[in-house]
Amino acid sequence: MSVTTTAAVNTQEYVSATLTFTVPAARVFAVLADPTTHAAIDGTGWVQESVDQAPLTEAGQTFRMDMHHGNHPDGDYQVVNKVVVIDPPHAIGWLTGYDKGDGDLEFGGWIWRYDLAPLGPSETAVTLTYDWSAVPQRIREYIQFPPFGPDHLANSLRHLADLTAPARD
Repeated sequence: MSVTTTAAVNTQEYVSATLTFTVPAARVFAVLADPTTHAAIDGTGWVQESVDQAPLTEAGQTFRMDMHHGNHPDGDYQVVNKVVVIDPPHAIGWLTGYDKGDGDLEFGGWIWRYDLAPLGPSETAVTLTYDWSAVPQRIREYIQFPPFGPDHLANSLRHLADLTAPARD
């Protein structure tokens, strides 16, 4: 299993990593479209569990995740994600934000995106990109981007690969 990572350079405000999976793209996409798998994919302990259980099926759909982070003022908190890209089995991505308490949602401008490129019937290149280029200055004043270390995306892809691997007897 080899992972290729790309760091943010110059004025580009994103990081990405690519890993080749030995399963079809549809299998990988199905795991990504299931919010209940996201805590296992993340693997940091930040993503606790999915509040919403419905599969991700359309742009505009929202799903909530319970989170925990020691640097967050409350420790435990909840995010709302809005699907902005969905092209089975080629791409899926979402913006992350929060409920302002009055039912209105606000999104911070960062996006998580997975691009799946079939390399054959049972092989798929998966690229995970975290893009913060649309984050407004007022948010950048209290959140450093990216808010995780350089190995986070590669580790997430390895966790995803484990979840999609065929069951062994």
